[in-house]
Amino acid sequence: MMWLIIGLVLGSAFGALFWFLNKKNFSLKWYEWLIGIVGIVLLLLTIQNFIGSFAEWEPKAAWAFLLVVGLPALILIAVAGVLAFMRFNKNES
Repeated sequence: MMWLIIGLVLGSAFGALFWFLNKKNFSLKWYEWLIGIVGIVLLLLTIQNFIGSFAEWEPKAAWAFLLVVGLPALILIAVAGVLAFMRFNKNES
């Protein structure tokens, strides 16, 4: 059930992103897509491992994986967003 909800949220987020980009007549560079997709994949891996480690009664491993892989995932997603936002604002001026 959890993966169904995650899939619906991701699908809605990508749909909203495509709608926004088309509405503003803006396109992302290939490296912005790549950085963002790698970040999302790492975030999904982190969620799966975090929940799985708690299910197997390994909370220390869960929190360690959250820090070691989850933090870089959030950083990659933020970098992709900031790169696109900076280029978007530069084009609007």
